[in-house]
Amino acid sequence: MYKAVGSRGSRVSRVLWMLEELAQPYGFVEIKLRSREAYALNPSGKVPILIDGELKITDSAAICVYLADKHADKGMGANPGLAGRAEMDSWTHFAQSELEAPLWNKLRHRFLLPEELRVDVGPAAAHDFASEVKALDRRLGDRPFALGERFSAVDVLLGDIGGWARAGRFPIESDRVNAYFDRVLQRPARARAQANGGAFK
Repeated sequence: MYKAVGSRGSRVSRVLWMLEELAQPYGFVEIKLRSREAYALNPSGKVPILIDGELKITDSAAICVYLADKHADKGMGANPGLAGRAEMDSWTHFAQSELEAPLWNKLRHRFLLPEELRVDVGPAAAHDFASEVKALDRRLGDRPFALGERFSAVDVLLGDIGGWARAGRFPIESDRVNAYFDRVLQRPARARAQANGGAFK
């Protein structure tokens, strides 16, 4: 059985969502960021961490891709061939390095950094996120999901980021992107993941 390690309301929500979509048994182990337990599993002290037997995998995107690859029969991985892998890699890097980055920047300055280092990055974060929403709109085009007609691990990452943005009241000024987020966030597996540790109590 998998162990999904992290803190409630963190990126562990993506891991739990993937496991629910894949119908895999798992246990949620709640630990805090940069705790002694976290450092024992990940040199950076960051969560989430997936434990699969002797294997420990860090970074939510890497975990989601690993699970999609391991359970390829569930159809949540890359499209066939090298081009399909490159497409999926491009999407996952965009999700975390571009779309999520402004949200993370605001969160750091609001809650995580020492108080003497915090500045008001709200306007810049909102500007950058709005720009990335436009990019997401163009990338999606008329496709229902990131990789085409089927839901994949990429949609777990993007959808979770969309849920975070909505919770943080970041404007999403794109009908297409809002419809996409509605589509993926309404999946039953997402609700189960949130109930099982993906959301704050």
